[in-house]
Amino acid sequence: MSQSPEEESLGALVAQASDHISTLVRSEIELAKAELRFDVKRVGTAAGLFAAAAFMAHLCLILASFAIAYVMVELGLAQWLAFTIVTIFYLLVAALLVFVGTRKLKGLAGMKRTTRSIKGLKEITSSEEELPVTAGQLGVHREPVKPDGR
Repeated sequence: MSQSPEEESLGALVAQASDHISTLVRSEIELAKAELRFDVKRVGTAAGLFAAAAFMAHLCLILASFAIAYVMVELGLAQWLAFTIVTIFYLLVAALLVFVGTRKLKGLAGMKRTTRSIKGLKEITSSEEELPVTAGQLGVHREPVKPDGR
């Protein structure tokens, strides 16, 4: 049984199209990988710069704390009292931040929708396991397969 020239050329066209699609998909995947590597490098560099800036800001905060304490000393407070006031101020700010952060954590929903969805999937799965699978039935709804394919 030999195929007609039209069928052979159609088969060749389908094979070429399939090959082109495969090449295109592979090329797109390689492009995505290259872009991702580039973006990861940029994010890493930016994170390093932000960390350096945060460290520098922390050093400035320490120096500003000393400056505030020494201004209080110049205004007539004892040195120990000036540094104690600055320390207590930072402890109060830290306590306030912990309080606000704790309140934010208490408001978390705990992935309620995801948990509900997973429970629903478990119920469907367990109900499937209880029903015997018989020939001529498909899917979760156990619809009978009709002989004419409809």
